[in-house]
Amino acid sequence: MASNDSDRPRIGITTYLEPIIWGVWHRDAALLPRVYLDSVVAAGGVPVLLPPVGTDPSILDMLDGLIIAGGCDVDPASYAAEPHPETVDTRPGRDEHEAILIRAALDADLPLLAICRGLQMLNVTLGGTLQQHLPDAVAHDEHRPSPAIFGRTEVKIEPDTKVGSVFGEHATVHCYHHQALDRVADGLRVTAWAGDGTVEAAEVDGKDFAVGVQWHPEENPEDLRLIAALVAEGKKRSTRR
Repeated sequence: MASNDSDRPRIGITTYLEPIIWGVWHRDAALLPRVYLDSVVAAGGVPVLLPPVGTDPSILDMLDGLIIAGGCDVDPASYAAEPHPETVDTRPGRDEHEAILIRAALDADLPLLAICRGLQMLNVTLGGTLQQHLPDAVAHDEHRPSPAIFGRTEVKIEPDTKVGSVFGEHATVHCYHHQALDRVADGLRVTAWAGDGTVEAAEVDGKDFAVGVQWHPEENPEDLRLIAALVAEGKKRSTRR
């Protein structure tokens, strides 16, 4: 970990915009599960929240890395598809916000980690499509076993990849999703799969660190190696800035 706060890389994290209740208030608010914040801090970084309003990609000039967080379904209109009956919770404004940040991060070769929905947004932003309801393709719901309960998935990883350099050829990961990559975008290399063939990780060709995973690394505080890898890449960038 860096010796003082001024040396710690600043990691931007996209947030939700949701109606919530606190105290006597019932209002829209930008929010993010605390596990994202804690995992970045534990890995040696400083979390910076990026709400899906007032989007300005120049904010990335102040950051050393970017996490595209998980969340609700990606709007099928963003990849020219009709909604599946199970696609019922979308946020088109957040999609647009994150697509802008993803493009800007890739243009700047900013270290990028796209988590769950984030991987789906990375694929869609680059021109790919999604399987809108994974049980239709794999005939089970083990990737989202029950409401608010994370599943455990065994993934096989290509060894000569960023994810492979962190985990080796196999990992057990926390997952919660009913959508997944379908047609993979040009320039996006699939680097890990579940046993049922579901794409579990992908990396952008030609970038130092632009990784997407279908699982939730922030949900396993005993294994923050992937988030630590992002923070380490951010540290390299911060020393050059």
